[in-house]
Amino acid sequence: MFWQVIKLKIILLGAPGSGKGTQAGLLYEKLGIPHISTGEIFRNHIKNNTRLGQKAGEYMKAGQLVPDELTCEMLFERLEEEDCKNGFILDGFPRTINQAEALDRYFKEKGQEIDKVINIIVPDEEVIRRIGARRVCSNCSATYNLDYDKPADELCTVCRSPLIQRKDDSPEIVKARLVTYHEMTEPLIKYYKKSGKFVAVDGILGKWNVNKVIMRILG
Repeated sequence: MFWQVIKLKIILLGAPGSGKGTQAGLLYEKLGIPHISTGEIFRNHIKNNTRLGQKAGEYMKAGQLVPDELTCEMLFERLEEEDCKNGFILDGFPRTINQAEALDRYFKEKGQEIDKVINIIVPDEEVIRRIGARRVCSNCSATYNLDYDKPADELCTVCRSPLIQRKDDSPEIVKARLVTYHEMTEPLIKYYKKSGKFVAVDGILGKWNVNKVIMRILG
């Protein structure tokens, strides 16, 4: 149950596997604003074989970032939906300075702005371990981790379908994603520090402690 409907526009930064998705889900439950994952947007487009999905899939299979123009087109389309009118939690966007500047322009045209940028910090070695243990339902995309919530029969507890490891969660692809992250995404830290809305959080604290810190940051 939501505490109340709060109008906040939040960006969660961090490497793949840093816990952005987990924290976005917890914030959704507490704040009542949608969790918007660009990864999920990409996968939905790919699953539905849309024009944008076909283009995005080629880059994702190679462990590369989807080009900014394509990413922004899909994201801004999502932000126009009714459930985003009171705010949202962005997970996986922006990943480049160009995307951040495009997002700023998008909101400037609407007379709006981002309220808080939270960076969840996790070492690369931990990222590789976490993602290697991640599994998703082959049918409904529910997410599991073999370290702490592995179903006894390795079937989805929601729809009873087999669990799989996504191709982009393999160690080789994860390492490539981390290289890309450090080269292209970390400059966002400097970009958002200038705004005075940036806060860093230690992602090794455990999901509940991390969530407590984030809630304190949001007041």
